[in-house]
Amino acid sequence: MSDQENTSPADEAVAAQESPATEQPVLDEQLSALESKLRDQALRAQAEIQNIQRRAERDVAQAHKFALEKFAGELLAVVDNLERAIETSSAEDAAVKALRDGVVLTHKLFLDALRKFQVEALDPVGEPFDPEWHQAVSAQPSDSAEPNSVLKVLQKGYRLNGRLLRPAIVIVASAS
Repeated sequence: MSDQENTSPADEAVAAQESPATEQPVLDEQLSALESKLRDQALRAQAEIQNIQRRAERDVAQAHKFALEKFAGELLAVVDNLERAIETSSAEDAAVKALRDGVVLTHKLFLDALRKFQVEALDPVGEPFDPEWHQAVSAQPSDSAEPNSVLKVLQKGYRLNGRLLRPAIVIVASAS
């Protein structure tokens, strides 16, 4: 007879009880390691989802904030032409006074509408030159203005919600 045939059912039951008892701590360790790994993965997935949501919300807010950028940029030419019309017309000439007054009012309404949508003009005469907001086309010696300050504005600049829409084109004072 072989060894297997010599074992009684009672011996097999004892052997079966001893085997799981020695394997239980190992299985518990593996189970806790897997649980820990799954918990970590779940936390990472949650954090990633929150990051994606925040990024999407920020992108939507930026899109809302700067949706008018191209449209407002196109309207700046109209503002420039209204300002030129005001500058070239004479307030004393009776023939064009009513027309000039209409252009002045239209210009004011236009600027009010732009301000309503956070478009603000940059008219930096006398301010220090800032390459972030101004575009210098030349420098002129000046005794009355400090060096590196804006002496004259050739074209106003504009910002939309703090972002540069168009730089102010300026002449900068230099030391004489």
